[in-house]
Amino acid sequence: MTVLEVIKRRGIKEILHFTTNRGVLGTLHTGALKSRNRISKEEQLEFVLKLNSTIRKDTQWLDHVNLSITRINGYFFEISSERWHITADIWWAVLAFDPEILTHKGVYFTTTNNIYPSCSRGPGGGGIEAMFAPKVIARYGAVMTREKLADSVPTCEQAEVLYPGEIPLKYLKRIYVRKDSEADEVNGQLALTNQEEIEVVVNKKIFK
Repeated sequence: MTVLEVIKRRGIKEILHFTTNRGVLGTLHTGALKSRNRISKEEQLEFVLKLNSTIRKDTQWLDHVNLSITRINGYFFEISSERWHITADIWWAVLAFDPEILTHKGVYFTTTNNIYPSCSRGPGGGGIEAMFAPKVIARYGAVMTREKLADSVPTCEQAEVLYPGEIPLKYLKRIYVRKDSEADEVNGQLALTNQEEIEVVVNKKIFK
């Protein structure tokens, strides 16, 4: 089974990445969602850089963008990223990409968070389908099952897509925010960067 066949069979519609408002600005300014390595090397992003995490343990994967299928990694977002930046003057957005990017060369799929010893990762149809296994071993040996999950939702909420390098903005379909005021700010950024075809949607549920 190919990646495209899995996408169609499971009805996968969106590939998600959460970032700060500064991350949105940097992404629109450079024309791509870049890996941590590439962000750090962009001089023009130095003034807006605000990483989602203070430390990355999966150092061999730093030139990959971390993404989620259908739902964001709620555990990492609520327990880690928001707490690290709780006093910062920032807010959060979710970038939603076309699932076509999953078919691109060099993409890897993980069954849980890439840093966990129990994580299984691989490319192609087998790699993506493993994300939807009936049972997945996650953090501290916890067993995740597919009870009450939609076909398009991976078994473990921390399952990741590892995309090499950077993702061009032609694959970015919409940006989710929590408030109308945030939507106004993003729409202003889209206008300034001549990318008004990208939809901005207020949807608090996408952040849970």
